[in-house]
Amino acid sequence: MLDFAAYLLMPNVHLPTDFNTNFLMIARWIHFLAGITWIGLLYFFNLINVPFQKELDAATKGKVVPALMPRALWWFRMSAVLTVLAGLAYFGNIVGTDARNGGGSVGHVMLSFFVIWTVVWGVLYAVLIPGKGALDNGAVIAVIYLVVVTIASWLFLTLNDQGWQSNRLLSIGIGGGIGWVMMLNVWGVIWRIQKRLIAWTRDNAQNGTPIPEQAKRMARMAFLASRANAVLSIPLLFLMGAASHYPMFGK
Repeated sequence: MLDFAAYLLMPNVHLPTDFNTNFLMIARWIHFLAGITWIGLLYFFNLINVPFQKELDAATKGKVVPALMPRALWWFRMSAVLTVLAGLAYFGNIVGTDARNGGGSVGHVMLSFFVIWTVVWGVLYAVLIPGKGALDNGAVIAVIYLVVVTIASWLFLTLNDQGWQSNRLLSIGIGGGIGWVMMLNVWGVIWRIQKRLIAWTRDNAQNGTPIPEQAKRMARMAFLASRANAVLSIPLLFLMGAASHYPMFGK
């Protein structure tokens, strides 16, 4: 059956043979598949799991959390890494092509990308640490995040506005930067906290060990980081689509 289908399609199918075209297609494909998994789980956690967990009593939570969360979080953090790595491979190719065509510097773009967006993550993480007063208010944190991400986007555009950078480069440079921040949130905040919460919940269910007092504050911090990721995914997805279909950056 497959041979027959292949025979019928052969006259109309002409697969590219050059390495670069195939590499970029594979990178895109992996990026899409991993990204769907990552963002899908992110929305599951925020839209379904958070309200569901609030309805569970301690005994039920002791059974559900150790069984569900390690599996879900494994796929969550691995798909985050794979999404970013495949995206960076694709982004690097775009930067290289633009630099060759325009006589620009690949290093300048990539350095500004990693420095700006890593600093952004550090600032946003620092905002979550106090966990009291105004900095425990979701609306206040949202405003701070909006200001910081907006300034970072402006800075990336300003530092990479020599005329040779394409809309694709600049759009992905911002959208991918947001993705970089989100991945650091996954590994540096959400997973680091959740693995301890899971262990405490399991130990409490199996041995009756009291859950430490700091668990509530840590859970709040992980929640805020996850909710921030969910909100950040909205402009991220827009900018990824705009890269090839909505020219708005560059000279």
